[in-house]
Amino acid sequence: MKKYNVAVVGATGLVGRKILEFLEERNFPVKTLYPMSSKKSAGTKITYNGEEITVKELTENSFDSDIDIALFAAGGSVSEKFAKIAAKNGVKVVDNSSFFRMDRDVPLIVPEINPEDINCGYGIFANPNCSTIQSVLPLKPIHDAYGIKRIVYSTYQAVSGSGIGGLNDLENGTNEKYPYQIEHNVIVHIDDFLDNGYTKEEMKMINETRKILHEEDLKVTATTARVPVKFSHCVSINVELEKEFDINDVKNILKDYPGVKLYDDPSTLTYPMPIVSEGEDDVYVGRIRRDYSVENGLNLWSVGDNTRKGAALNAVQIAELLIRGQE
Repeated sequence: MKKYNVAVVGATGLVGRKILEFLEERNFPVKTLYPMSSKKSAGTKITYNGEEITVKELTENSFDSDIDIALFAAGGSVSEKFAKIAAKNGVKVVDNSSFFRMDRDVPLIVPEINPEDINCGYGIFANPNCSTIQSVLPLKPIHDAYGIKRIVYSTYQAVSGSGIGGLNDLENGTNEKYPYQIEHNVIVHIDDFLDNGYTKEEMKMINETRKILHEEDLKVTATTARVPVKFSHCVSINVELEKEFDINDVKNILKDYPGVKLYDDPSTLTYPMPIVSEGEDDVYVGRIRRDYSVENGLNLWSVGDNTRKGAALNAVQIAELLIRGQE
């Protein structure tokens, strides 16, 4: 099997470390690993496949070497500056930030949904928002079967979505990362507010859903909130379908869809919760029921570990798509 030189940008951060774990767990064919970080974290030692490797500082010359694939997990400003430098040097870039997601020339990929989009673009491939990933996974097979007219998202997002700072605020009872304490609280505010009254996080979910499903005119709205949970986002998904449906058919469709775990039995109080999905790769879906307030209405409850499928795992799966086309 061909092996590849792989860079991980932001290797010392929460998602960067998870990316390293997945590269190792999934036996990604790494020839040489290049962990990179800011000047502040450069010099840190990481262990990969039993080997201790020193993290190098990310600079404009970092991609002058023979790197094949770079996975970015260091935030939008870093991606904005360095991803195009890498791409110009022939490196295939998988970017976990929001910076390139709505660029028409950059594919936004969930491998179970739109793997064919890997053949588009100019060398940069975007990883969707964590809450979007766990929402479109169950929605895609439903959309294929019945068509979707409208989506209403309400999210309950874990503090790990804000990185180490969010975890510290919850564990220490501080509000250094958030404008208010998150302990014993719910903050209905993720990312900056826009002139239309929505937050950037809400607009990400709206626009990314349309792009991934290739439905530019799909009616989508969202409200996103931060809750005092360490790992795993929850999303209440309300959809209005184009066609009449049978609940059992919906459950069977979801049961067989890759990346989705049907977890739905009210008689035994079986439904997805963060304590169920934490550390798991699948997106758990339950509380599946008809919405009687509209014709062909459906309710779903989706829970997924935001640091795994919501970020690092999906990024590594995109990299796997890239090398699959070269084998």
